[in-house]
Amino acid sequence: MKLYRFLSEDDTSAFCHKVTDALNKGWELYGSPTQTFDPVKGIMRCGQSVVKDVPGTYTPDTKLGEH
Repeated sequence: MKLYRFLSEDDTSAFCHKVTDALNKGWELYGSPTQTFDPVKGIMRCGQSVVKDVPGTYTPDTKLGEH
C-alpha cells in the first residue's frame, strides 16, 4: 500500500528535522514544499507531503507515523 502524510511545522529548524527524520525512515518527498503566513501566531508555516510504499492493506486505523 502507499501511505501519504503531510508534514507541517513553524518555519524553524524543527520543520527541517521533521522532514529529514521522515526521509531517513524511508518516506519520499511528494510534490513541492509549501509555506504560508499564520496571521494568528504572526509566523510562517511550512509543509511538505511525503509518501511511502509498505506491505499490507490500508484501513482508516493505519498508524501513518509508525511506518
